[in-house]
Amino acid sequence: MNSLSEFIALLEEQQELIRIHALVSPILEITEVADRVMKSPHGGKALLFENNGTDFALLINAFGSEKRMKSVLRSQHYDTVPNELMSLAKLLMGKQMRNNKKLKLLPQIIRKAGYFPTSSKGKAACQQVVFDNPDLSKLPIMQCWPHDGGRFITLPIVLTQHPETGVRNAGMYRMQVFDEKTTGMHWHMHKGGAAHYRAYKKLRKKMPVAVILGGDPLYTYAATAPLPDGIDEFIMTGFLRRKKVRFVKCLTQAISVPEDADIVIEGYIDPDEALRTEGPFGDHTGVYSLPDEYPVFHVTCITHRKNAVYPSTIVGVPPMEDEYMALATERIFVHALKMMHPEISDIYLPSYGVAHNLVFIKMTTDYPGHALKIMHALLGNGQMMFAKVIVCVPESFNFSNFPYYLQAIISQIDMHTDVHISMGPADVLDHAAYKMAQSGKILIDATQTSNNPTDNNDEVLFNKIAGYDCCVFGNIVVAAITPHEAPSFGDIAATIHQLQPNAKLIAVVNSGVEKLSPYLQAWYVLNSIDPGYDCLIQNNCLYVNAQIKSKTNDNFNRDWPNIVSMNESIINKIDKEWSDIIGCDLIPSPSSRVTHLLSGYSAVYNHKTSSES
Repeated sequence: MNSLSEFIALLEEQQELIRIHALVSPILEITEVADRVMKSPHGGKALLFENNGTDFALLINAFGSEKRMKSVLRSQHYDTVPNELMSLAKLLMGKQMRNNKKLKLLPQIIRKAGYFPTSSKGKAACQQVVFDNPDLSKLPIMQCWPHDGGRFITLPIVLTQHPETGVRNAGMYRMQVFDEKTTGMHWHMHKGGAAHYRAYKKLRKKMPVAVILGGDPLYTYAATAPLPDGIDEFIMTGFLRRKKVRFVKCLTQAISVPEDADIVIEGYIDPDEALRTEGPFGDHTGVYSLPDEYPVFHVTCITHRKNAVYPSTIVGVPPMEDEYMALATERIFVHALKMMHPEISDIYLPSYGVAHNLVFIKMTTDYPGHALKIMHALLGNGQMMFAKVIVCVPESFNFSNFPYYLQAIISQIDMHTDVHISMGPADVLDHAAYKMAQSGKILIDATQTSNNPTDNNDEVLFNKIAGYDCCVFGNIVVAAITPHEAPSFGDIAATIHQLQPNAKLIAVVNSGVEKLSPYLQAWYVLNSIDPGYDCLIQNNCLYVNAQIKSKTNDNFNRDWPNIVSMNESIINKIDKEWSDIIGCDLIPSPSSRVTHLLSGYSAVYNHKTSSES
């Protein structure tokens, strides 16, 4: 696939695409349509908005199903993708292999080198149309959510090179449009692009940057993949598609881009320039990431192929399109973890854990503390350092029955001996961390649990316990209170525990959370805790403070964000126009599930409004 147009043709052939001819605005309206479709069973269809007020069609939810992700990866099975590469890596890294045996592998290495990136001369397809006087407003850049700071490019592949080593990095960093020629560059401190930026800053040199949109959809996936630092994402791309990526020089910057990209935005960042406020943005955690300071990207040229398609995505309360990209990463990169830690047989990152909040590890254990050793090792391994909760279970454990498997784990562990709390780095987007980019970790050794500890007959019950509205599921209790108009969370949990002595986990939440589905309750609780401050173990029960925090009541010195949700006027508009847009039965707005949890009308949660309501 050499362009999004070719990918779109494939999706149509597979009946995985809906073409939308009605006029739908990139300002909030496309989000509301896409969000309804993304949360459909199995991810819904990809959507091509052909009439959005610009000359470019907009493709969204292209990665939002297992079938489409496997098409991107050119494989019918996730597990077959990395096998060849992993087997070669094992041979090359094997301690018992002598150099003469490694020399025998040279033919294989040379064949694989045929997939390494190469350069082309002259203009390429991505430069068929050139805007010397660039204007970002010509692209259908979306404002995704009501309290976003503006329009954001959400699927950019940002290309940078280290100024001394020349090592290339491709990262996906959202870009807020400030005006027709400048954007923010939202790369976090842990990312490869930020490391290159620091290197240029040290040398006091302007940093050439190229942003590509579209082309082979595998480029987009590769930019999200958790590759080791210094590994060129386009090497992996060449291996996976069995065809090298050809690069062409940009017209205005000393950097190259894949010649088959749909759209290229050339520009630079001046490390001596003051940072600029970027955000808020409705993020993949399901809440707004709040304003912060980031570098300014200056656009010097925009080029594109004829009939280029603009790719976009939205993130928010799960499940979303990114669930399927994360699933592909889970299935592919588990092989690398198994190679480093043979005890590991599998991993599972449930979508309600939004990638870093919850990680399950299937493993074998040979001695006491084995699981703890593995969990600590994983916290020192790349992006796994952001994991908030890690749970080790036996190889035979079955994750097919949610939420019963959570109850199975909770019911069988000893909270005093099997649960360990430590500290470590946190994702910059973890709004619940008391200290930005640093948070507590919960490590749970559940390797002695069995698959079917209950008859799976427990139902979700709603009861009044000690005067609090509670959702009870077996030995798990979610207790809802009015914000900060009650004793400490520990006292509340202890009081409930006296009346519910079989409880093993009691989560104290704000009023309204108990009304969510079990899936969204799990998302909300995991999203709202810093285990270093918010977890307490008493009487073989884990007490969890998943309330909204404030400076006054919790000494929490950060603003708490509102949940990402669409406004009523856009919901009503799309309701009325739904049949003309999609031509199928109305899908209700997913925002209706969470709007009762909002407080105030901004990206920041309004504690005063909440306490008065």
